[in-house]
Amino acid sequence: MRTWAKRGQTPVLAFNFNYETLSAVAGMTFWNFYFQLFPKSIRSPQVIEFLGYLKRYLRRPVLVIWDRLSAHKSRMTQQWIAEQKGWIRTEYLPAYAPELNPVEYLWGYWKQHELPNVCARDYWELDHRARRTLKRIRRRPRILTACWQQSCLPLGCTILCERQ
Repeated sequence: MRTWAKRGQTPVLAFNFNYETLSAVAGMTFWNFYFQLFPKSIRSPQVIEFLGYLKRYLRRPVLVIWDRLSAHKSRMTQQWIAEQKGWIRTEYLPAYAPELNPVEYLWGYWKQHELPNVCARDYWELDHRARRTLKRIRRRPRILTACWQQSCLPLGCTILCERQ
């Protein structure tokens, strides 16, 4: 979308922002990140779906370090993890410690540098543009390295999972 204004005046976009919620979940390794977008809030079924997605792509046991979102601690999620028979181990970040989470820095970059001027006409266009920008970030390993460096998390974990 393009606009113009007289010299010295900031252009104003008149736009209706009444689209539904788009939620993102991501898992981050040292060399890549994996994501899924969902049309509503992240709950236990979405967390389980994402962990299944990781299992298909990573094909090896992983350690998931995540925040204390209720969907992460739910009985449904914990039961699914137990059924995986050691494929997945989980650890929690300390409460109120987003600075330890490299995925939080990924979301910050995504929102500040990739999405700030997106004016989607509808939910489907928002979903498409969000996916496209996340795939573009995936092709830039320096961004992932910077996210790991900014976090205060010791670099001994396999994957970090966080919702947005």
